[in-house]
Amino acid sequence: MKHVKTALLSAAAVIAMGDFAMADGHANCGIETGRVSIVGNEFPAIQTVGAGAQACASGSVEVKTNLTADHQKINLAGMSGNPAEYTSAIVANSSIVALMNDDVIRPLDDLVAKFGGDLKKNQLITVGGEIVAVAFMANAQHLVYRDDVLKEIGVEPPKTYEDMLAAAKMIRDKGIMENPLGGAYAAGWNLAQEFNNMYIGHGGQFFKPGTAEVSINNEQGVAALEMMKALSEYMNPDFLTHDSNATSAEWKAGNVALMNMWGSRVGPLRDTEGSSQEVVDNTMISAPMTVGGGSTPATTLWWDGWTVAKNISDEDAEATFKALKAAIDPAILNEETTPQAVWLIEGYEPTPAATGVFAAANMGSVPYPMLPYQGLLHTALGAELSDFMQGKESAAQALADAEAAYTAAAKEKGFLN
Repeated sequence: MKHVKTALLSAAAVIAMGDFAMADGHANCGIETGRVSIVGNEFPAIQTVGAGAQACASGSVEVKTNLTADHQKINLAGMSGNPAEYTSAIVANSSIVALMNDDVIRPLDDLVAKFGGDLKKNQLITVGGEIVAVAFMANAQHLVYRDDVLKEIGVEPPKTYEDMLAAAKMIRDKGIMENPLGGAYAAGWNLAQEFNNMYIGHGGQFFKPGTAEVSINNEQGVAALEMMKALSEYMNPDFLTHDSNATSAEWKAGNVALMNMWGSRVGPLRDTEGSSQEVVDNTMISAPMTVGGGSTPATTLWWDGWTVAKNISDEDAEATFKALKAAIDPAILNEETTPQAVWLIEGYEPTPAATGVFAAANMGSVPYPMLPYQGLLHTALGAELSDFMQGKESAAQALADAEAAYTAAAKEKGFLN
């Protein structure tokens, strides 16, 4: 089994680079024959990339996309067959690890040498000396706030989660909104990610140094959970079912005034479809918040990029690489698509929607860990923390349950004896 050992690219390096790649002409993908089948998340930037790849379809080239919030539940299985159902998975720091661990994606060095000579070094996600993905955007979670509501209560945008709690209380006490906070706290991946953010903000370390032995049932872990629980008291009572889509819908409906949200979601929040002009005009963004007196932002830096499946023909691999490279051609950038992401594309000029992601990088936010066993911990956290959030058990017990679930999974995978 091949494991991720080192990652030479950090999200901060991706965000900071100023010279991006030129792709092949978007209208001429240079594909004569082949099959392209892409699985990935469904937010607008990835939908734009998927549409760019589909523009390469022809009578002899099949291009299909399956963009869904459930992508991480199906991409590994869909790439494990021979031939693989999906010829590419669009991934991020976290989701590439499972594909690497199960050896279902191929090194891209040969394809880059043949067709990607104009890709820049910092776009190439390199692990163990091999190129495993091509990054096309950077991302981070940060503060989104209603400017009009904060002015009504007379406070500045919060810089700490403690400030956010105080503002939420004022908004409720004044009868402006009953549940003024939003958050992607859906049980599972989202809830675990919010814990990761808060734990990092409190200065926590996920594992004992140099080992795969988990270490979260500690003072920082308890403090992280207690802050999450305090925030949830000002959220919709169904917060454990709210992923990014549902939380964004709450925002657009005018029900929320403050939330921690992905930079890639900000553009759609400023669209009047499903919203009102009042909400759109007052949707503002700011830097990620700190917590507990710490100086490290309670967030993580991310890259998103594409891979190529291992269990497919060389013809399909080349077609997939060419189609996805064409999909990140500068021609995709226009008035609609540019605000969707912090694009790693030639000609991209940062828009106001990118402010929070750049602030996260400049504040020293840490990249999401690309460790081969981080995904096992993420899964364990997503499964075990909801009982605490519902008041069914203590923070220490929830963390102990998560550690036990992780340890069992890590032993099964051979990361622990």
